[in-house]
Amino acid sequence: MPSPTEPTQQERFYSLIQSVIIAAVGILAIWLIGDLLMIVFAATLTAIILKGLASILRKHTRLPYWVSLTIVIIVIISAFLALMLTSGPQISEQIIKLKHAITTQVGSLRDQLHTNPLGSIIMDYLPNSVGGGGHPPSGGASLGSRIAGSMTGFITSVFGVLGTVFVIFIAGLYFAASPTLYGNGLLRLFPSRQRPQIRKLLLIGGHTLWSWTAGQSVVMLVVGSCSFIGLSIIGIPLALALGVVAGLANFIPYIGAIIGAVPAILIGLSQGRQEAILVLVLYCVIQFVEGNVISPLVQNHAVRMPPGITILSQTVFGTILGMPGLILASPLTAAILAIMDASTPKLKDEEKLPPLD
Repeated sequence: MPSPTEPTQQERFYSLIQSVIIAAVGILAIWLIGDLLMIVFAATLTAIILKGLASILRKHTRLPYWVSLTIVIIVIISAFLALMLTSGPQISEQIIKLKHAITTQVGSLRDQLHTNPLGSIIMDYLPNSVGGGGHPPSGGASLGSRIAGSMTGFITSVFGVLGTVFVIFIAGLYFAASPTLYGNGLLRLFPSRQRPQIRKLLLIGGHTLWSWTAGQSVVMLVVGSCSFIGLSIIGIPLALALGVVAGLANFIPYIGAIIGAVPAILIGLSQGRQEAILVLVLYCVIQFVEGNVISPLVQNHAVRMPPGITILSQTVFGTILGMPGLILASPLTAAILAIMDASTPKLKDEEKLPPLD
């Protein structure tokens, strides 16, 4: 005879059916409206950042939450406008020059590979979509144009990105202004007996997203600044634009380091092999310091994610959802891991795998 607090077999069956339906709906939603879900998640992440900054200001000033949030928004908008007015034209000009330089350098590199027997073999085995097989990519676009577009298109295509960014920021602003309204509305979708647990998991997920974003922002700032300073010392042109690209790319752990380094190395090749080697060494040193000094210090107060799971999640979400999935894979995985850790029982010592000798 089951105790009053223990669910009956029928309740377990209904709970299993509900879980299966939720999982099926989730998979179908990701398949059909994955891009829209990424926008919703990005807006949620924006709201968590705004709320976190407002909470910090409120803690130190004792101001009401809405006043703190208003100040945070005014400061962010003012800083963005000041950056655009002071450095915006220079950054935009360098980004345009960077795209042109990458296009030219990649075309030159492709021609050099075709003149070398080993290079020709490599080009033959590359897919047509990236200029392999000895032919330009389909659609008449050159290899340089495609690579340059994939690396800097999200920066230069202002009009294509501006609308989405505006929607994300406005939605995130409304979420941050009334987080309890939207959170309570979400909780009402679940049965009463599940709401305390769901509420706990929502709070854990939100705290994890804030911690991950705060830690990664520090990493992005350090990597971008060090890249700009190092490239300026070496004498690489467009150092400011390359530093911005390196900093933004590090929002994507591990893979972002490669994405940020490739344009700088290509520009270095245009200056000479010695400069390209110095740029490669510079980025290796920056990533070594970031991985062994900066990230461990940040992770003590942020979120620890196994590298294997991070890279695998980037591959999975990037394959399913494209570039938005690749960009948002890490914070999404961090939240999922935190929620799974809180909702599943801990392993006992006798249940754990033995450590390696």
